Amino acid sequence: MDLYAVIGNPVEHSQSPFIHARFAEQTGQAMRYERRLSPPDAFAETVRAFAASGAAGCNVTVPFKTQAPQLAARRTPRAVLAGSVNTLRFDGDGWWGDNTDGIGLVRDLTGNARATLSGSRVLLIGAGGAAAGVLGPLLEQRPATFVVANRTAAKASALVRTHAAHAHAHGVSLGVAPLDDCGVGFDIVINATSSSLQGGKIPVASTVLADHALALDMMYGPAAHAFLRWAGEHGARGRDGLGMLVEQAAEAFHFWRSVRPDTAPVLLALRDRQAGVKT
Repeated sequence: MDLYAVIGNPVEHSQSPFIHARFAEQTGQAMRYERRLSPPDAFAETVRAFAASGAAGCNVTVPFKTQAPQLAARRTPRAVLAGSVNTLRFDGDGWWGDNTDGIGLVRDLTGNARATLSGSRVLLIGAGGAAAGVLGPLLEQRPATFVVANRTAAKASALVRTHAAHAHAHGVSLGVAPLDDCGVGFDIVINATSSSLQGGKIPVASTVLADHALALDMMYGPAAHAFLRWAGEHGARGRDGLGMLVEQAAEAFHFWRSVRPDTAPVLLALRDRQAGVKT
């Protein structure tokens, strides 16, 4: 039975073991998935020890996604563009690194939420690791306009520079804006900041929302409640990051097992689990 885990700090809150157990049951894959806590200063050692125990791969979560690329002999193009890795596969001829966050978000938006990215106006709030992980795949959907807004302008500018050629190749107008003046009337607004976790105020004005906009917070559970409430109060359709979590996990599962699970029943079960319904 192949062994996998999510490695991070903290990690006890992770829903990944539940998700991957459901995927394995559904697809008949013989695998076990655990949580592994890594000391802040010993991530590489923790991963190497896990691999040496006979494990087949792992997911990487905060705060180690930007350290993980250094452990991968080979990386997928989207991991290279993101500058971070959230999935490692321990191949005998060299470890592979991937970043499944962006494609997970895209599949949740276009599949589960029935949103149209092509030709739309998109605002991405934040320019940290979470934003970097999703920007490339979002640009590949060819929105008409894409703005990255961040408290620190230099950080947003740096992220946009690394993605400028990618945006140009897909015909997307990619720009930078401050949080207090990032434009109005966006069809899709994505919160990739840590403001929800910290209980802070909504980082942008409600005028960023177009009529019937979709506003997605990459957090889920209680952390996302304030953002979802704000979206609803201003006529937008609010969505949390639970669908993204399941979709990115499915992509990691496929990266490891070459089998693509059905995400719909797992997302439903996870929402029931979050709501306290026995599943």
